[in-house]
Order: sequence, then structure tokens, then C-alpha cells
Amino acid sequence: MFPSPLRVYGPAESQRVVFEDVCPLLTSFLDGYNVCIMAYGQTGSGKSFTMLGPRCQEEPALLSEPRGDAGIIPRAAAELFRLLSEDASRSPEVGVSIAEVYNNGVVDLLANDSCRVASGVKRQVLPTQQGKKAVRGLTYRPVHSAAQFLTLVGRGLQLRAKQPTAVHAESSRSHLVVTVTLATVASPRRPSGLPSTPAPAAAPQSDWSASTEPCQPAPRSPATGRRQSPPVPLRTRAHGLRRVAPDPLGQVCATLQLVDLAGSECAGVSGVTGSALRETSCINRSLAALSDVLGALAEGRGHIPYRNSRLTHLLQDALGGDAKLQVIVCVSPGQRHVAETLQSLGFGARARQVERSCPAARKLR
Repeated sequence: MFPSPLRVYGPAESQRVVFEDVCPLLTSFLDGYNVCIMAYGQTGSGKSFTMLGPRCQEEPALLSEPRGDAGIIPRAAAELFRLLSEDASRSPEVGVSIAEVYNNGVVDLLANDSCRVASGVKRQVLPTQQGKKAVRGLTYRPVHSAAQFLTLVGRGLQLRAKQPTAVHAESSRSHLVVTVTLATVASPRRPSGLPSTPAPAAAPQSDWSASTEPCQPAPRSPATGRRQSPPVPLRTRAHGLRRVAPDPLGQVCATLQLVDLAGSECAGVSGVTGSALRETSCINRSLAALSDVLGALAEGRGHIPYRNSRLTHLLQDALGGDAKLQVIVCVSPGQRHVAETLQSLGFGARARQVERSCPAARKLR
């Protein structure tokens, strides 16, 4: 497939106009395609406003009817459940996970504090039995309405890493990844000849881990004082750590990833030091890795360097194959930001060069 037409939004364009170009991808998602919608740009250029809107964090339990300045994520939640309601008899299960890629580690924003990467427990991106990518141990919540969806997003945003800089008072120091999954309802296996029985109700909370044991804080190393990686549960060892268990709600058929990337940043301009300087380095390296992946896809290389960054590894299913990707490039119009603006436009141009082969027809609804 050829790249979609380029669209430029002026400062006076509304959030509704931007979402009108995003909306068709939700139909593709319900038809069974992996979809990724991401906002890219330098720090302070309006990525979080585009994806979330101005009040998503202050009002986590947003109504399903988005306000006039609501961002793509609240509008996508409302539109997704509106489309599902049109054919409720065949609607698949919808689940949501919320993670941030912080200092090249995956942080589960819906888990208990003791299970977060900040406490020393690393999350690994592993293939599932269906060949898809999933984060081992990532909390996965079933949702049944846009209000539930947005309540989870608001809860996750409260924990997202932020740091004031000379450029932005609330600079995001991590990449936010909201993943929505569609899954067919799992049916219990039974011997042939026995009558069918109703499938058990889905658990109110589940995760991608092969083990359902609760996550406990890992012991600290006597030498460094840092938490060590927890022992691998026996049930997980049996799988050789190469594949995680299938989704407990059923087979995952499609994923929608809504990504608010951290902004590219020049340390000399932002004035960051210490730990914030390390955050800047990790952000810039992961964005460079994302650009490399898009470049490899555009050139049709045999090897795509997904594993060079946790960000690209996490987004692999939505970047490769016949997945559909939409990049919204946010730029600052000021003269002092010309270099960063040109770099961002170069990233957008590279993304538009990625072509997909004609996908096979599919239908979930």
C-alpha cells in the first residue's frame, strides 16, 4: 500500500479535525489489524495535548462523550465503544494495559507500586504462543465502557514520570503506551461427546504472565542495595522463558497502541543535569532506534532492529507486518526551534516512506 496523503494542521485546527483523520484506523482495528497511533516531536511541542487533551490527568474519570478539546485517546475510547455497540452480539473482549518506557525499562502503570520497574523488577518483552509480543507480568484489565477505559488512563497518568525543565514545566520523561486488545472469548476444552458448558466468567483482573502468583518485592543485594530480579516461577520455567501464557481472556486478535512519545531534547537547551540528563539520553536513544526501525522498514531490509530499544520491541507488532501506523508530528513554530522542527519533519518523512504489502482480508466483528 502507498503512504496515506500528507495532512498539515494549522494552529487554529480543532482536536475534532485531527481525530477525523484518525477515526478510520479504529475501524481497521475492529477488522483485525494491529494499529499504532503516535505523537512525535520535540519536548513542549504539544504531543500530550494532541493525544490526551489538557485535562485528562486532572479529571481521570472523564465522561464517554469527550469535550471539545479532548485528545485522541479520549475520543478513540468513545468511538471504539460506539462502534462495538452497533453489533453487541459479536463484540470481542476489550482489554487495556498502560505502560511507560522509562530509561529503557518498561514500567507497568496499573500494577501495585511494589511491582514497578522503579522498584527494581524488570519487565521483559517476550513472544506469546500466537507469535505476538507481550510484556511478561504486565497488568491487563478488561473494560466494558469508555468511562472505565479513561479511568484507567487517568490512574496511569498519575504515576507517569515527569520533570520540570527550562523548556517545559511538566516535561514527560517517558514514552506512554496505552495498549487496547481485542480477544475472542476462550472456550474450555472438553472431551468429544460431552455436552457443551458455558465458558467461565473472565477474572476481573489478569496479566500476561504465565504465573498468577502475586508480585512481591524482590530482595535487595547486600553489595549494591538494589533490588534483585525475582526468581522465575516454576510454571514459567517450564516454558523456557521463550513464550508467555496466552491471554487469559482468549486469543488476542488485534492490538491498538496509542503512544504519547517523550520529546526529543537538547540537554544544553533544557538545562537538565544529574538523573534528568540520563533520562534525556535514554529518550533520545530510543527515538533514534524508532527512526532506525522505520528506516529499515522503508528500505525493505531483511533484518529490522526492533530489539535495539525497549520502545521498538514493545511496538513491534504495530510497526511491522501489515499493521497500520499513523504518526502525528508536533512542531513548535518559533525560530529558535528550527533545528528540532526540521529533525521532526525528517522523522515524519521517513515514516511516510514505509509501504505495506496488500493485507489479507480479515474480520472480527
